[in-house]
Amino acid sequence: MDNKDRLIIEALQNNGRIAISELAASLNMSDTPCLRRIRKLEQSGVIRGYKCCLDPKKLGYHVVIHAFVSLKSNSEEAGELFEKSIVNIPQVTECSVIIGHHDYLIKVVAKDLAHYESLLKKQISTIDCIAKIESTVELKSVFQRSTLPTD
Repeated sequence: MDNKDRLIIEALQNNGRIAISELAASLNMSDTPCLRRIRKLEQSGVIRGYKCCLDPKKLGYHVVIHAFVSLKSNSEEAGELFEKSIVNIPQVTECSVIIGHHDYLIKVVAKDLAHYESLLKKQISTIDCIAKIESTVELKSVFQRSTLPTD
């Protein structure tokens, strides 16, 4: 990946819908080589896809919860069961395996605390391999980055 590729991915991270002609012009390139570079970045997996960013509050999700999940055992089967189950809950927007006192960290969006309580009791806690869940409510998001450094 050279400097032109880095400039392309920086531009696409900020505006994934930019027209190829506009992107190419901003980089002093013609359309075809610019598009060829983008396709190469897509095929190599550097560019995994394109998304639109939504405002959770505009969709009624006013609460963000970070929950630490501990499993009953550290077996491969328990991990697979948890991961296959948690991915099916659309309000869980992130799930990471972590090191420390807990096994997973999940990020959950909810309409309010009552909604989170319902999700917790009716969906999350029903996953058989879970031993314990510790939840933390996010008071304010200072910032969220959807871009990565390219250097």
